[in-house]
Amino acid sequence: MNAQELISELEALADKKQASILQGFFKTGKGEYGEGDVFLGIKVPIVRKTINKYSLDLKEIQALLESKIHEVRQAGLFILTKEYENAKKDGSLKKQKEIVVFYLANTKHINNWDLVDLTAPKILGDYLVDKKSERNILYELAVSEKGLPSGARCPSAPKSFGWLWERRIAIISTFAFIDECDFDDTLRLAKLFLCEEHDLMHKATGWVLREVGKKDEKPLIDFLDKHGKVMPRTMLRYAIEQLDEKVRQHYLKSTK
Repeated sequence: MNAQELISELEALADKKQASILQGFFKTGKGEYGEGDVFLGIKVPIVRKTINKYSLDLKEIQALLESKIHEVRQAGLFILTKEYENAKKDGSLKKQKEIVVFYLANTKHINNWDLVDLTAPKILGDYLVDKKSERNILYELAVSEKGLPSGARCPSAPKSFGWLWERRIAIISTFAFIDECDFDDTLRLAKLFLCEEHDLMHKATGWVLREVGKKDEKPLIDFLDKHGKVMPRTMLRYAIEQLDEKVRQHYLKSTK
């Protein structure tokens, strides 16, 4: 089996009505974050089921990731995640690293929030769980020469939506750390993104902060006490969602 066979199989599952719904949901119109993305109209469980019998090398996965079709890229990323999990089971650190390097080299194809959220914690995040010395890559994704003007204190608005997805990969990857009650990088990145302009980053950052609070409420409360007054409203609402109602109202009323 190869990439083209999988593409043909996915195309046979196309649903025009569902595709129209998904293209609206994932903002594919002109000037929107998913501009130009093409959907077949296949739901995620069906894509997952379809790829189960496929085991492809990185060259074949590359062909999938370069597709203009969303579900084809999604399928490629699901196969890549499966290959990473198999390498982990086999104890092949070399193969795991090869897959992580490949993933990072293809961030331009991981170009919508679902593609990020379904893969970043399972590949990049998992790989970095026990490798704190290599976590600088998260900050390189979050801030770079192009994304951070000289003298700036936080990331500027992305010059293109590609920067948005790399920033989301950075923060969403830390879900793997949160599972281990390791919050430092999540909180540092969340602080960095306090001035992020895009709503999708407000939601992602608030989401991970909420998960920190579900594991241990104290670091979340400490973060809110320091930064709650300047947090974007959406980020704040996501972060405090699981807190006691009186505590939630305290932070909502204290923000500008």
